[in-house]
Formats: sequence, C-alpha cells, structure tokens
Amino acid sequence: MAETAFDLDGYLNRIGYAGAREASLPALRGLIAAHSASIPFKNIDPFQGRAPKLDVASLQAKMVASRRGGYCFEHNALLRAGLIALGFDVTSLVARVVLGGPADAVTPATHMILRVDLPEGPFLADVGFGHQTATLPLRLQPGLEQQTLHEAMRLRPVSEELMLEARLAGSWQHLYRFSLRPTPDIDYEVGNWFCATYPGMFTENLIVARAGAERMRHTFLNGRVTVRRDGEVVERRTVEGERALAVVLAEPFLLTLPDERVAALLRQMSEKGILGASNPIFG
Repeated sequence: MAETAFDLDGYLNRIGYAGAREASLPALRGLIAAHSASIPFKNIDPFQGRAPKLDVASLQAKMVASRRGGYCFEHNALLRAGLIALGFDVTSLVARVVLGGPADAVTPATHMILRVDLPEGPFLADVGFGHQTATLPLRLQPGLEQQTLHEAMRLRPVSEELMLEARLAGSWQHLYRFSLRPTPDIDYEVGNWFCATYPGMFTENLIVARAGAERMRHTFLNGRVTVRRDGEVVERRTVEGERALAVVLAEPFLLTLPDERVAALLRQMSEKGILGASNPIFG
C-alpha cells in the first residue's frame, strides 16, 4: 500500500460527511455511519478474476472518483487513510472470520479491521464486513453491549483474543475473532491475494451489501436480494435479466455499472451455475 497524497475533500464528499474535521469520537461516529451508508461492499473484482489494488491512489480512483465499492481490505484501507488525514491515532489489525462456524474455528487471518485510540479509550472501526458491518465505532471493552445504527454488538474474550458478536434474530452470533497485535500492510497484501484468487467465497459467489436506513440491511447474493432488520428477513426476491440486475445494483446498492459489465456478471453467474443459489452465511 504505497503512500500517496490523500484527497480528503474528495473522500468526505463521497461519503456525504459534513461534520467536524477533527479527531474526536463524534467525528468517528459520523464518519463510520456515513461511509457504511454510502459505499457498498462488493466483490466484483475477485469474482471476475482480478485482485484489487490496495494503494491509496487506486482506492481513491476506484471508490471515490469512480464511485464504486469494494471488499474489506479496500473499505478499511480507505477509511484508514481518511482517519489519518484527520489526525486520528489508528492501528491496523487483522481478524479471523468465524461467522457461520464455531467460535474457535481455525480460519485464515483475512479480514482487515482498525483500532482507533481516543481520549475516551480505544475503539474498533470496521466498515468492511459486508452484510454485518458495524455501523458505529465499538469500544474495545469486553462484555459491553453496544447499540449500532443497526444491531446491538458486543465483544467477549476468547482465549487471548476478542470475539465480535452481533445480536441477530434475538440471539448472539459470533462474527470474527482478533487480537490487538498490530498488523503490517504486507499481511493485507497476502490476505487480499488469497481472498481474490483462492477458490472460495469471493471467487465463487457474487456478493453486494449495504447498510440502509431504518436498521435495514440489503444483501445481493448470486441473483437473490435479501433485506433484513435485526437479523430477521423482511423481504427476499430473485433478480432475473440484465435490466433487473442493473436496477437493483443501482438501488438499493448505489452501484451503477456499464451495460456490458452487468451482462458479463449475469453470464458468469449462469456459467458457474450459481444464479439463485443460497449460502449458509449470507442466506
């Protein structure tokens, strides 16, 4: 992730943030809420065989200037650049995703997250966890139930790590596990390459997600659109045809693609035999 000049004005305009430009808790809350609502999570590049670039210039060109989305490494690397430009004290961390599996599952460390230190204490910042992204910063305080703009979340100790959990449909479900040991950028480069090239979740499924208003979460998976509130499904429908796919990506996911790109995505889902396919994690 090579250093380059960061266009703070462009980033703040992209996410629609007009609050104070200072390293404070209210500003952090506003930035995370605005970013989560404005930039969709998507894995289109890995799905189409491309590993995303993580340098700041590439992130700004793709997610700010071209108004596209990205997956965890891209989202949190972009947020990190914005926070540093505003004077926040940021430490890069990495997590092991255990959503849909046992809490002690041995999974690769492939989810980028951030620690932000403020006078009020340390906070977890993560705008890149797809359909369960924390839409507000979370105090790094185990056992404290914390309300986001969507679900309640909490951290609990698991051995020498912390587990992030969300209260979904009335019960606590674990999302990912992490330590507070700082992570160098080279580890993100390796994790990004693995996620974007190794046959698995991001190469074999087309995923788009965005946190909406009124505690609604919108998820697109292989042609199926699901809307949830507090973990409960309130709407589910299947998208058929290029026009319908283009419309649903534009709203509610705020993602506008050229017609040829939409056609290519539909063709690839059909060729992979995944159109309409569900997944135990995304539903």
